Parts: sequence; C-alpha cells; structure tokens
Amino acid sequence: LGIDAGTGINRWKLERPKRANWTSPIVFTDPANGHPSILLQSSKGLLAIEPSTGKELWNYAEGASTVPSSASSRGVIYVPSSGITALKPGVAGEAPTQLWRAGNLRPGTSSPIVVGDRLYTLNDAGVLTAGDIQDGSRLWQLRLKGPFSSSPVAAGRYVYATNEKGLLQVVDTSKPEGELISEMDLGETILGTPTISGNALYIRSDGKLWKISG
Repeated sequence: LGIDAGTGINRWKLERPKRANWTSPIVFTDPANGHPSILLQSSKGLLAIEPSTGKELWNYAEGASTVPSSASSRGVIYVPSSGITALKPGVAGEAPTQLWRAGNLRPGTSSPIVVGDRLYTLNDAGVLTAGDIQDGSRLWQLRLKGPFSSSPVAAGRYVYATNEKGLLQVVDTSKPEGELISEMDLGETILGTPTISGNALYIRSDGKLWKISG
C-alpha cells in the first residue's frame, strides 16, 4: 500500500508475490536526478516503484533472499541474491546493470551494511565478512559468537552486532583483519536490530530497552 502520510488515505495498491517474506522496503535516491524510488524485495527479485503512484520503474528478476534486506550506497544497490549482487539502476523501464556478483559474501539472516568503501555481511555461522564495494572481493573475515537474528549496525569505524543470547560485540573495522574489541552481555534474548541516534545505541529485547552511550 502507498499511504498518504498526512491523511492516512491509501493512494495505491500493488499485488506482491504471495510467499513468506521478512525483508523491508528501502528508499533509493538516484544520484543522477535526485528522484527517489522504493525497492521491494521478494523471492522473485527486486522491484523499483515510484513512491507517489506505485508505478514500476524497473525490475531485477533473478531472485533474491526473503530474509536479509538489500542495502544501497553511492547509487549502487547491494542485493542478497546468489551471495551479494551489486546493481546499478538505469533509466526508468530498463533493467539495472549488474556490476558484480560475489557468492563468498552471502549473508545469513542479517542484512548487509555498507560503511565507506566496504560491505559487511554476517552469515549463519557468525562470521563477519568485509568486502570491497568496487568488485566484491573478500578483504577479511572475523568469527563472532552467534547465532544472529538481528543485523549489524555501524558508527564511524565500529560495527556493532548483537547475537540472539544478548551478547553485544563491537568490531573495530580499521584493523587490517578486523578486531573484536569489546563485549557486553545484556542477558536477554535479542532478535531485533539495534539503532543508532544522538550518539547512543538503542537495543531492545521483548521486555526491555537499553540505551548505551558515552
């Protein structure tokens, strides 16, 4: 549904594949013209639509994950598809261009994140992988303590990952092979992804909300 934020009126409705899907839509702004689009991910692939009308702009139809969501940075979209597939959208109506595809960057439940010139993925074995956004090459891997349902988040050179047992792990990505520099055990099951705002990290379980700051 495309819902008017000011009135709550449904402006348009779009049929989607009737399959289980845990991915979130993301906003993508075309750096060439500044126009925003909404990217809808499913097992069929990735569909770009016009926010105001729901009109299809382009479609990547080679399939995608139904758990980790896509990420975007600097006009490129990184889709959990056959590992990670980097796409460069073209003009409306034309399929996007595939820049590269890297099977060794395959994420598990966690969505990938882009920080600077690197892409980070976290697989089902709890291995954090750093990849080069230029060609998808793997730069380093670091095993964390899993399992993970939530996605990692980043601030500056630090990546924060919270496993299902409530263990918050902090990785310094400026180190040549990445380095686990800190841990904090929250002692409760954590399934939701943390968020960062106002120089603080917010993490929730099903019963508590933590604010962690300097």
